[in-house]
Amino acid sequence: MHSEPRDSARPATGGPDAGLERAIAAALDDLLRALELEPRGSNRFRAGNETGRFGDRLFGGQLVAQALLAASRTVNDKRPISLHACFVEAGTSDRPVELAVDAVRDGRSAATRSVTVTQGERPLLISMVSFHAGPTSPGRSDPAPPAPRPEELPLLQTWVRDLPQDKRAAHLGWVEQPPPLELRIGEPPNFMGGPAATGPRSHWMRLPRDVGGNPLLHTALLAYASDYLLMDMALRAHPERLAADGFVGFSLDHALWLHRPVRFDRWHLYTQEMQSLSGHLGLVRGLVHDADGHLVASAMQDNLVRRAR
Repeated sequence: MHSEPRDSARPATGGPDAGLERAIAAALDDLLRALELEPRGSNRFRAGNETGRFGDRLFGGQLVAQALLAASRTVNDKRPISLHACFVEAGTSDRPVELAVDAVRDGRSAATRSVTVTQGERPLLISMVSFHAGPTSPGRSDPAPPAPRPEELPLLQTWVRDLPQDKRAAHLGWVEQPPPLELRIGEPPNFMGGPAATGPRSHWMRLPRDVGGNPLLHTALLAYASDYLLMDMALRAHPERLAADGFVGFSLDHALWLHRPVRFDRWHLYTQEMQSLSGHLGLVRGLVHDADGHLVASAMQDNLVRRAR
């Protein structure tokens, strides 16, 4: 991939400082615990949650990753190739979630599972997960878009630290309780005061450390990360400038297609773009390429975004 000239308005680049590095590593440990599914009977599982990601609210990416893992526990000799999830209600981080898997189809080369994630009596997410036993070659896809190398871009947290003092406090959670990923992005997200713009935006992402060689775990962690910043793209391209504290927004559904095996402790470029805005509904597409330019996953997400009343 080609590099672009450095933007002099970008903050300094470089790796995370020791405090942020520890916080990202702790966040990954926290997520990995949430992805440890406890069997609770035939095709039934219980799992904990990330703590403090968005206050007491559950992050949708966690539920997507858990659903993918639960479905995979019930399938042999096939890899997940797609997931389609509907977010039904918001969950809270103080209670475990229950996952119920139903076998919809078991064929010789393909399988389909339905997964319902609940908390108490409340459904949080309903998803369909597809599996296939075919080879991953031959292969062909559009190349990755031109982008600076990850080391040429600031960490997401650097944009928080460069905010004016009166606005910084609202976003310190991204520093003090960061995502379990190293994220590098060339402009501040819209919710941090970034520019209104149309067209694509890319950011680099990877795990902060080696998590072993289990392909399914890497796929689940990519599924988790695929939920970050998609809604922000709907806000970024919205014709009405919606202030960070002046809008209501949440994800309605999330679709993910998995094209190739992934090693998510290596850099991946996530390119996102709003495809459609109709009333309060914004559809955003995401393409994930590995550092060699191969397309490994595609995502689509429908978001509700509107001005707060």
